[in-house]
Amino acid sequence: MKRSIRHLAGRAAACTLLLGLAAMEVASSTALAQDQPGRRRRTTQEVKPLELTPEQVARLTKVANDRKLNLDDLLAATKTYMPSGRHDEYVLFSSGGQSGQVFAIGVPSMRLLRSIAVFTPESWQGYGFAGENDPIHKQLEINGKPVLWGDTHHPALSETGGEYDGQFLFIGDKANARVAVIDLRDWETKQIVKNPLTVSDHGAAFVTPNTDYVIEGGQYATVLGYGYAPPEEYKKSYRGMVTLWKFDRAKGRFDVNNSFAMELPPYWQDLADAGKGPSDGFFFINSFNAEMASGGVEKGNPPFEAGVSKRDMDYLHIVDWKKAEAAFKAGKAKKINGFPVLMLETSVAEGLLYFAPEPKSPHGVDVSPNGQFMVVAGKLDPHVTVYSIDRIKKAIANKTYSGHDDYGVPILDFDAVKEAQVELGLGPLHTQFDNKGYAYTSLFLDSAVARWTLGGEYAGKNPDQPWKLVTKTSVQYNIGHLCAAEGDTVSPDGNYLISMSKWSVDRFLPTGPLLPQNFQLLDIVEPGTTMPVLYDSPIGVGEPHYCQMIKADKLKTWTVYPEVGWNPHEQRLDPRSPTKGSEGVTREGSRVLVNMTAIRSHFTPEHVEIMEGDTVTWRIVAMETTQDATHGFCIGGYNINLSLEPGEFTEFTFTADRAGTYPFYCTEFCSALHLEMMGYLHVKPRQGAQASPEGGVQAASAEK
Repeated sequence: MKRSIRHLAGRAAACTLLLGLAAMEVASSTALAQDQPGRRRRTTQEVKPLELTPEQVARLTKVANDRKLNLDDLLAATKTYMPSGRHDEYVLFSSGGQSGQVFAIGVPSMRLLRSIAVFTPESWQGYGFAGENDPIHKQLEINGKPVLWGDTHHPALSETGGEYDGQFLFIGDKANARVAVIDLRDWETKQIVKNPLTVSDHGAAFVTPNTDYVIEGGQYATVLGYGYAPPEEYKKSYRGMVTLWKFDRAKGRFDVNNSFAMELPPYWQDLADAGKGPSDGFFFINSFNAEMASGGVEKGNPPFEAGVSKRDMDYLHIVDWKKAEAAFKAGKAKKINGFPVLMLETSVAEGLLYFAPEPKSPHGVDVSPNGQFMVVAGKLDPHVTVYSIDRIKKAIANKTYSGHDDYGVPILDFDAVKEAQVELGLGPLHTQFDNKGYAYTSLFLDSAVARWTLGGEYAGKNPDQPWKLVTKTSVQYNIGHLCAAEGDTVSPDGNYLISMSKWSVDRFLPTGPLLPQNFQLLDIVEPGTTMPVLYDSPIGVGEPHYCQMIKADKLKTWTVYPEVGWNPHEQRLDPRSPTKGSEGVTREGSRVLVNMTAIRSHFTPEHVEIMEGDTVTWRIVAMETTQDATHGFCIGGYNINLSLEPGEFTEFTFTADRAGTYPFYCTEFCSALHLEMMGYLHVKPRQGAQASPEGGVQAASAEK
């Protein structure tokens, strides 16, 4: 008897010790969070001017020689190294290509900070694994079927007055013609809209200067509204499109009812950019395949790559979106597949759309920070062509046309709207800008970044002559897009530029036949011909296409949710959230409600008993208020997996269609007692059946 008492006492002491350990960990992490300002001051304290002693110089020299580093290598290392606890100056938001996601990367360290789940379910974030009524899964459906992947191309940060404001991020899915909204308070996807007019797109997303609209351009012409026509009817039945998604900033959502599209000719629309300053109210879209080639090598026709490249000129689309908005509000749109579209004849009659000739096979069109110039790069022309908004407006007013296209759209005279042409090299694609009057263009075939000078009011901002190539920096290899710090705004910073190099070949350790892409960081602080590559960063989780770089202090990121019980889908405190003392299981017929709380290091309740066939609604809230105190929750047998950040409330629903005993546990290592943070879901067999050893259900025997 005494031994039994001592045994129980020992067990009680052990439990007390474990609970005390957990309490101490909670308290210490809370104190750590409260002490973070002090800690940060210590890690970012003012650094005294560095004076190296001869001994220190000798040590650095030895390290450099041992590692076969030269002076440029050492300088590059010092410009990109970020000491532990010190934060990057910029955040780069990059498309994730076939991953369907967005990548957030610190600059200049080039450290991957976060992959943001958008079009692809992602288990770490619990994205897309919240049961049968998962709101994300509903938004990922197309024509009633789940499409759980995407091809993200062009992220766009929300703007106020042409400046990044750090509030929202938009990203398009080329493969499936979708656009998503990401709230940068918690870096989570809030809304996905599917374009009902087309199967795929490319020029998404780009914003107007105050984020009134998010522009989704098209790409390959189709029969709008998911219609059908044979390729022989290409010119007659196929069309391009551009969609203007109205954005409600207060709600953080697209206002679909006040969004509209414009029908375009069946040229293949490409990238877009919105005007600013004197060009505000317009946006500009490149196009290729003005030939309206429809391919068909199987029938002996020229292949697409030859057919769409015959002409020397394609068409820059010039859209007066404020006039288009007025026409839409005046009821001049026609519904296609339930979505309002301003038809071509309306655009011509109302003066909404004009064309300007542009060098063949263009890819990028980019508006200068002052809004005066539109820079177009033609992949098959060694020049960039610069258009002037003043010349464009004058040509429109004076009807200085060189003709009309087959659909009646006026074509502005090329010489009347052209400001300059600058020869840069082979395969120009995309242009960015800095604060010193320079422009930067990616040269795909040259595998280089070209620095050249702008004219107009930019002349005199640097020592170089306007409209001239200044220098090229070789990159590795085949650069696609590029991105400068705040480079799409009215006031770019300069400082850094990212080359999004498509090939890496010999840059990194081989990873099999499938190699990563290479993000290369260039230093563009100095004027003139100095523009070195500082860092190579492998991107091995997709094929990124485009990115934007924002100053980190513009982001007002939450570190914990504002209140315990916060619903991230609605960005508000949810009255359905369980509270301490309200946990438990309630039943109404075959419908079961589970209220659960999670805090280090336990769930309440720990045992949940239901019946096979029940429909279960499970509500769970993380009671934590300490930064980085994240929990997870999974039920492996039912494909449930959640991430519960501090204060987060979520709800999921599933049908208990398989009897058995299912452990659930915390998936995020949260404490010393993390492995003990678990429980059991008991699904009792329905009457007349029993659980089989294999986990199924079999009929009870006659004897029973």
